[in-house]
Amino acid sequence: MNSRELDVKDMYLGHFGVREFPFSITPDTSFFFSSGAANEALNTLLIAIRTGEGFIKITGEVGTGKTLLCRKLMAELERDFKVAYIPNPYLEPRGLFMELLSELEVDIAPETAADPHQLLKALTRRLLDIIAHEGKRIVICLDEAQAMPIETLEALRLLTNLETEKRKLLQVIIFGQPELEQKLDHPSIRQLKQRITFDYHLTPLLHDELDYYIRHRLVIAGYQGGRLFSPLALWMLERKTKRIPRLVNILAHKAMLSAFGKGRKCVGASDVWMAANDTASLRKTRGSRLFAIFVTALIGGGIAGLGWVYFQ
Repeated sequence: MNSRELDVKDMYLGHFGVREFPFSITPDTSFFFSSGAANEALNTLLIAIRTGEGFIKITGEVGTGKTLLCRKLMAELERDFKVAYIPNPYLEPRGLFMELLSELEVDIAPETAADPHQLLKALTRRLLDIIAHEGKRIVICLDEAQAMPIETLEALRLLTNLETEKRKLLQVIIFGQPELEQKLDHPSIRQLKQRITFDYHLTPLLHDELDYYIRHRLVIAGYQGGRLFSPLALWMLERKTKRIPRLVNILAHKAMLSAFGKGRKCVGASDVWMAANDTASLRKTRGSRLFAIFVTALIGGGIAGLGWVYFQ
């Protein structure tokens, strides 16, 4: 980032009186918003884990906050649990075992790495060691589980077989898009579906939660002013995003850039409209994008163009 880019960033932050970007799409747990759905999902996870349930499933549409929920859960479990996080489980069974052993800080000898059976034995030894010497329980969190091959899902079932006379050696939580449900209906892994004792489906924000969500993120970022998004801007934001948190973040960020470029400290509906037309997943026609660019250039001028291009 060069000095000119830093100047633009500092000007943007100073313009709105914030310390950091309030609507970054990075899953930062400090911005976690306890919406009805997110709070209920988190409580479901905590109860299921602390009661020793072996297999738990969380589903939700793209952008509803599954990864952020996963990160929040991991932060909540930090003291009493050993957590292995697999963000991309598109792996064959051997690859999954190796990823888990790496997360659990086990060095694998070349001869062991070539044999899935030996990897499973090494994993079992490590789990027993953690329980016996560290006094911790083990949780595996797998994000984007809808991408897992069928044979890897079956390997997960084998992991949930690992147990002592008293308890399971580990608990597994899978986070995935709704397509995961279809995959779990495959006849070859019907036993795995039967093992799922708790599940929850994340939904978008409720109508009454959108305004609170916007204010929450602004306050966490350091904002201390009055209403930043006008009522019409919130209406447009809801209409364009259907209250899906990731889309709300993207449009809110771009709308603030639009207002910044115009030298205004209040975000209006036109700013949200232009942001939506600049977002590929929401843009309906190429013509609407060209018109949005034209309007932005016409009314923003000068620094608006610089800010819009840089922050994209």
